[in-house]
Amino acid sequence: MSKASEGPSFLVLDDLYHIRKADQAKVIDYFHRVAKGNGLWLKIGTIKHRSRWYEHSDPPMGMKLGDDAKEINLDMSLEKFETLRDFLRGILQNLMLETPPLTIKELVNPTAIDRLIIASGGVTRDFIGIFSGAISQARNRGPKHHRGPKLGAEDVNLATGDYDSIKREEFKLDSDEDRERLEVDFQKVVSFCTEKSKCNVFLVSQKLQGDLRDSLDQLIDLRLIHPVKSRVTLKRGAAGELFEAYMLDLSQYTAARKVHQFDLVDLSASDKDEKIRRSSLIYSG
Repeated sequence: MSKASEGPSFLVLDDLYHIRKADQAKVIDYFHRVAKGNGLWLKIGTIKHRSRWYEHSDPPMGMKLGDDAKEINLDMSLEKFETLRDFLRGILQNLMLETPPLTIKELVNPTAIDRLIIASGGVTRDFIGIFSGAISQARNRGPKHHRGPKLGAEDVNLATGDYDSIKREEFKLDSDEDRERLEVDFQKVVSFCTEKSKCNVFLVSQKLQGDLRDSLDQLIDLRLIHPVKSRVTLKRGAAGELFEAYMLDLSQYTAARKVHQFDLVDLSASDKDEKIRRSSLIYSG
């Protein structure tokens, strides 16, 4: 390939996680050996916690991040909400450039932008998918509806509920090896948030390890829970213990699944950090 192109060549391997986890490092190792020294560059797309790119075997297998490869994270966390808002608004603005004379101000209510960001969990493709669905919702209710002609937060809520079926289908495809365990663990999180704590944000200890930690990591990658804050201390109790905050996907408590007397923490609000420092939000499985 390099000789034919008279320069560097590039090989993109996408969706590595569809290969059995036990075989992934071997596949990477093979292509790494083929590429090294031959002017071939590799780009491997995958889901972080469903992947194994290196094995400490004899001899070692795969590639080491930092030594052999560089990690590029394509998603932005809800923890940096202001930065995320600017980024996703920029994407919408670029879309509007292709459809003049439409503008964000003329098409979308300000509250709907923040609701779109929360609904997507910061994942760009979900942001665009839910935005498209919200436009359909606004069209269906018509311009004379009491909510007005612009796309609003309620349209986003309804579109998020519909978008859940797409995520569930991807969940089935992407979690074949341990789907049953992940489904059980996810339902436990949903029940905790919607029935016990009555809040969209929950906390887990930074010391958490084992199967529950693995499940939460995979549910993040499957876009069913979303990181909110990496370091949280409680207002009272558990002195010195550090927690991580996560948000349950909006599809689980909105639209047809709307929960009565539910506390939806506004991640764009200045008091959001204080609101999540409650011991009642601690989830332990």
